[in-house]
Amino acid sequence: MPNELFPLDPTTTVPPGRPEEHRTGEPARAAGAATLSAAMRTSLDRSGGAVGILLAAAPAVAFVAADAAGGLTWAFIALAVAAPVTFGVRLARRESLRAAVVGLAVAGVCAAAAAFSGEARAFFLLPTLIPAALGVLFLGSVLVRRPVTGTLFNRLVGGPEDWRGHPRLIRVYTVSTLAGVVLHALNLTLRAVAYLADRPAVLAALGVAAVPAFAALAAGTLVAARRAIGPRVATAA
Repeated sequence: MPNELFPLDPTTTVPPGRPEEHRTGEPARAAGAATLSAAMRTSLDRSGGAVGILLAAAPAVAFVAADAAGGLTWAFIALAVAAPVTFGVRLARRESLRAAVVGLAVAGVCAAAAAFSGEARAFFLLPTLIPAALGVLFLGSVLVRRPVTGTLFNRLVGGPEDWRGHPRLIRVYTVSTLAGVVLHALNLTLRAVAYLADRPAVLAALGVAAVPAFAALAAGTLVAARRAIGPRVATAA
């Protein structure tokens, strides 16, 4: 996660605001995702939508803005206000309690890193390292022929349980997982450059930008997988 599309940066990922859709609406919505635009809307909804993305980014943005205006002390004060408020709003939106707690905990860990180092950029140290771990995970899943996107999306698109034995479907999941490796590598590179240049604002912006980037990858995977399995297989599943 963590995001329910891809396990992205914990500071920027939010589950959808209407959990009941996971119980009753996912297959129908996946079946309707016949076009890239429809799949993109589905992907963004599963990432929390525009409001969810902004809420996930709020603590980091508050930290960076306060640091730029008044220094590290004010940044911690702003974070101490923004993180609990965001936590409460996410619960009010009926988001997952686990995701809200994880978001709050991650903000605390990031703040501890910044306090220990005395540098605002250290707030983004953990989010900067996460793409490296996820890139290795994605690549490893391809090497063992269990691509991550297949594990995440096959049930959502109505694919067969033995999807690893379907050449077209495994090809789709392999290609999309490798595309995820590239995105994680790019994300890591940009974050590393911004971190070394001591640009906290850029790091915060990259965290927000990662969500629609991976939502686009997820949307492409949904559409390609639906076409690969065909209507008969999808209906039977």
